[in-house]
Amino acid sequence: MNFDFSEEQQMVRDSIARFVQDDYDWDTRKAIVASDHGISRDNWKLFAELGWLSIPFAEEHGGFGGNIVDLSVVMEELGKGLVVEPFFPTVVLFGGLVKRAGSEAQRAEWLPRIIGGEVLGAFAYVERQSRFALHDCQTTATRSGDGFVLNGEKVVVFNGEQADHLVVLARTSGEQSDRDGLSLLMVDANAPGVDKMSYAMMDGQRVANITFSDVALSADALLGEEGGALPVVDALTDEAIIALAAEAVGIMAVLNAKTLEYTKTREQFGTAIGSYQALQHRMVDTMMAYEQSKSLLFKALCEYKQDPAKAAETIHALKVLIDRNGKHIFGEAIQLHGGMGMTDELDIGHYAKRLMMINTTFGDGTYHRNRFIETAFAA
Repeated sequence: MNFDFSEEQQMVRDSIARFVQDDYDWDTRKAIVASDHGISRDNWKLFAELGWLSIPFAEEHGGFGGNIVDLSVVMEELGKGLVVEPFFPTVVLFGGLVKRAGSEAQRAEWLPRIIGGEVLGAFAYVERQSRFALHDCQTTATRSGDGFVLNGEKVVVFNGEQADHLVVLARTSGEQSDRDGLSLLMVDANAPGVDKMSYAMMDGQRVANITFSDVALSADALLGEEGGALPVVDALTDEAIIALAAEAVGIMAVLNAKTLEYTKTREQFGTAIGSYQALQHRMVDTMMAYEQSKSLLFKALCEYKQDPAKAAETIHALKVLIDRNGKHIFGEAIQLHGGMGMTDELDIGHYAKRLMMINTTFGDGTYHRNRFIETAFAA
């Protein structure tokens, strides 16, 4: 089987790699994270101009018409640069929901604006009690005339601080943990009754807790079928997990490369530490962990591209492996760099923190190990 990237995919990959190398060095990234917004709007406009925001969307809406492989190419390269601009929350999550659940009119309205960099979006789905069970939802959207009134709270909303619009998962019928009765609603992030509390996560990404108090929504705020949102969210989650796994693989590659280079230059007792066989064995182990993760990512990509419904078992296994191997790789990278591996001045610890956040997004390794068992036995 041929795993080589197409010419178009290689061009996109090279374009992002050049941006990271020339315009997104470590000092630049630190300055962006420390800024008031935590992202660069100028960079976001550049992403739009270069066509990166168009990758997963259909050509009829001005998109590139790419598939999951194209998306993974982008995410892997963004991971290598620890890019904090909200590609994942805006394009993968917000745009992915509009693409899947929106009517033709809604897709025609929103997707070109996402592609053009005019809109920053977010998906508000996590609640304090829900952990990884997205159907455990207390936020309600009650019918009022032709529209809805939204009440509740969502926490850890990626890009929630800068988002212009939100897609909110809310309960329109049923009990708190029912799988039916959930709906997706488009909400203006600056509408009356929307209140945000923003804060930074350990990886430098900024998130927000968002409270909705009697937020009035019109009928056209509804994305997709009323009460039937969960299958759409589950499908999006599978794609999002693959995208995050690609980002994690990119981070693993950088950690291994930086650690190898460091062991060639760091001397102890007049000898480069990379010459010690014990450390060489440890670096071989981390390289094998990276190759394992990359191979399972490729398997998930192939299965998902062929039939998303049949890829569930592999996607659960991928999340488990990314969790396990990511911890192994960043742990060794920190140890082999010594005490400075955890300092804020060095990027190694920041790559580690991003891997930690990826591991907890849409379920950690333990959660997906249990889901893998359920899926395997159900089959």
